[in-house]
Amino acid sequence: MTTDLAARTTCPDCGTDQQVNKDGALRKHKQGVLTCTGSGQPVGTARIPRRSTAGFYKDPATGELLRSVTTILTQGSPKEALIHWAGNLVAETAMEHLPQLVRASRNPQAAKDAYDWLRRAHTRKKDERADLGTAVHQIIEAKVLNEPMPEAILTNPEMAPYIANFEAFVADWHITFTASEMVVADYHHKFAGTLDYLLQSPLLAQVLGCPPDMDIPGDTKTGGELDETTYDGGVKGVYPEAGVQMSAYRKARFGWLRDGTRVEMPPRHDIGVVLHLRPEGYRLYPVRCGDEVFETFTFIRRVAEFQTGPAKTIVGPALTPPTTSRKAAA
Repeated sequence: MTTDLAARTTCPDCGTDQQVNKDGALRKHKQGVLTCTGSGQPVGTARIPRRSTAGFYKDPATGELLRSVTTILTQGSPKEALIHWAGNLVAETAMEHLPQLVRASRNPQAAKDAYDWLRRAHTRKKDERADLGTAVHQIIEAKVLNEPMPEAILTNPEMAPYIANFEAFVADWHITFTASEMVVADYHHKFAGTLDYLLQSPLLAQVLGCPPDMDIPGDTKTGGELDETTYDGGVKGVYPEAGVQMSAYRKARFGWLRDGTRVEMPPRHDIGVVLHLRPEGYRLYPVRCGDEVFETFTFIRRVAEFQTGPAKTIVGPALTPPTTSRKAAA
């Protein structure tokens, strides 16, 4: 979603042409003898809430803080699979670099450096996946806006199979995207987030049982391998949390268009889809994201609020026996 700001725009209150400050707010100006109430108002894309590093979206118009959906899920629903994945990755990295680690173990400083490098193996892998995820989102963004894909993606040979498989998905299912990377919010439950995309498809509508003109929530995952399963029979790379996250985005009542206009969201189907996009192909999985799944999200939110609030006051300092005087003891 673009964050470009115009240098000047029309004040919505007084109708005069005014300068836009660097923060996206209208320059202070007068309406008659008084300061115009439009002064300082965010305009254009500056009206779209942005996620802070603390895990909140701040509504520029109201100042209201809305907790990030992804932050809620991270704090309230730890992913056990990630713990096993991180441990396995560190073990694999160690075995692949065993001679180097043995040599490093003979020198205290080299051993410390090797330890620090090894324990960050999962972080490096996550960063690689994040870069891949960003590129995939750019592919989808270009498709939604009917714009050419970024040159860096088109000229990257590693991205070629992803582009081809994504195009196959769009063609196979007659996909029309209606939104991408859209910030949505629910003021009643006080959360906000950035959904991957909404789409319409006559073929998917037929399979999922909804009107052909109804928006279907969608998400893309690029981890794991196609058709690989977890120890409990799930799909590796496509986890139930995707449906929980999608249920929050589906429940969100408001969204922001690319020009910063806030709009009420249209009805969305209670079954979404996760596109598992890999170099060797793609799979499309239906995911429940209706009200019953959203209820689970509300429970997770309560756990997240406990972890960041009351949990810090549950355990007190260590106790010591009360001091008593000899007279009281007698």
